[in-house]
Amino acid sequence: MRNAFYIALLMMSLTACASAPSRIGDACAIFEQRDGLFNNWARQARAASREYGVPVPILMATIYVELSFRARARPPRKYVLGIIPWGRISSAYGYAQALDGTWDGYRKSTGRWAASRSDFGDAIRFVGWYHHQSHIRNNIPLSDTYNLYLAYYTGHGGYERGQFGGGVRQTAKKSAAMAARYEAQLRRCGY
Repeated sequence: MRNAFYIALLMMSLTACASAPSRIGDACAIFEQRDGLFNNWARQARAASREYGVPVPILMATIYVELSFRARARPPRKYVLGIIPWGRISSAYGYAQALDGTWDGYRKSTGRWAASRSDFGDAIRFVGWYHHQSHIRNNIPLSDTYNLYLAYYTGHGGYERGQFGGGVRQTAKKSAAMAARYEAQLRRCGY
């Protein structure tokens, strides 16, 4: 009987990890929903912030605008003749929507070879690392959500060339607004 209880508890905790949190517009609610012993998003976000100097609200806003905290999110597929599914439009995957090559560069640079794009702790560290690289390479202040997001979306080279097409400026504004909202919420709830 005791083993069945532990198995049920383990299954419930794994199910919670797989689904996106509800109320993603409220940072306090997100952290309350993901405050487990092993999967504690507030603790993971603070650790990434300390390591890379990027404020927690900016880290969270980046993941919010990428694909709303979905662990296994992928971009849409391409279709041949409008009906036959082909490849995807990019290799972006996971919470941070990191491309294969960029993710590999992160793992090589940090030595985190086992890091997974579908693990929140790994993904938020990646976002912190990438924003820190934008700070170093493009001289973007770590508190400038708008420009950090532009560099995140377009890549460092795209940012340097000013390649901001396809509505990315609007998404960067959305990221900045969400970071401001998250910051006020986190101050209120004390995370």
